[in-house]
Amino acid sequence: MARILTVDDSKAIRSIVGKQVLELGFEVDEAEDGLLGLSKLEELEYDLVVLDVTMPNLDGPGMLAKMREGGNKTPVLMLTSESKRSIMVDVMKSGIEDYILKPFKPEELKAKLLKVLKLTGPIGPPISKSGNTGDASAVTMPSGGGRTDPTGKQFIDILVIDDMENVHKKLKTLVPPHVTVGSALSAAAALQTCREKVFRVVFVDTDIPDVNSAALMNQLRTLQQHAAFLALALRSTNDVQKEMQALGFDDAVFKPFDKDSIDDFMIRYFNDQELVVVDENVVKIGAFTGKEDRIEKYFARVTKLCEENIEKLAAACFDEVIVDLTGSPLKSDRTPRLVIDLKKESLKRGVELKLVAGAEAQALFKKFDETAKMNVAFSVNEARAAAAA
Repeated sequence: MARILTVDDSKAIRSIVGKQVLELGFEVDEAEDGLLGLSKLEELEYDLVVLDVTMPNLDGPGMLAKMREGGNKTPVLMLTSESKRSIMVDVMKSGIEDYILKPFKPEELKAKLLKVLKLTGPIGPPISKSGNTGDASAVTMPSGGGRTDPTGKQFIDILVIDDMENVHKKLKTLVPPHVTVGSALSAAAALQTCREKVFRVVFVDTDIPDVNSAALMNQLRTLQQHAAFLALALRSTNDVQKEMQALGFDDAVFKPFDKDSIDDFMIRYFNDQELVVVDENVVKIGAFTGKEDRIEKYFARVTKLCEENIEKLAAACFDEVIVDLTGSPLKSDRTPRLVIDLKKESLKRGVELKLVAGAEAQALFKKFDETAKMNVAFSVNEARAAAAA
């Protein structure tokens, strides 16, 4: 039976990790910081350490460094927030098996635990409608080298899997020049390149000859666990997006491409990293940088992202969520509506909502019955202090 050590200064996170470990049938111990974690490792042998990045006394990278310096090679799964993701480049070099972003859902954590413990099955060839694996040739990657991810693999923003070569060429003309686009013309070529490179978004055409696109997508997810998978489909009278999501795709994009839909795609999958950033139980909303006629889409996207993260934080057993509005544009109609929507979502999830906003925003909230009595602080530290009082 596997024995797992979880090291995190957050009692809520230790609780949720422990619960999932026990449900998998493993043993679990816990420590509140890196120093206590090292003490536990001196007492017992563990099959895995689930290690938080930010902790008092000794943080995750510090504990990891001391483990490796002392010859302890226990596998490590690192927990980090989106805002601390840049730290992972150096941490990966020190030797961790994988990492997971907070907040996370229980099923995401279980999948990572099983993967690191090597309890998942082997990856097979892509499933085709006819039973063939397809041609492993016809892989086109952007020239000029490119970036690498923390594991040293080449990082490419978008992979387009479509048997028609013109598709990825057309998409390249519609995205900003700095966004890298690669392509695979067959299922086997897609599998090959997903083993070798790392992608942020993968497009899978729904009509590749002799290929079950949904089955192919599910296989590629095992190789690209952090990527979003979007179906490429022709417009029809059916609710294609709903159908594709039911098959497991994150979304659908229609062919032929149009600039507005690609602009929306870019906002969702490339600007979202700065649009809403989560650190522990703090949800920070980023600035609006687009044209004024797209402000409504900005607020709609922010609302959806915040609601998704409130759900995740509730699943991680946080009692309260702090939403930082100081970076968001202040709109007399749209800002209060955003807050009202988030208040409803928090009530539905059973968590307390606290806001961080400037004096002008606080004055605006007092004009509406739904927001007049809400907890609003001038800083995140003030909001946290009020919670601890």
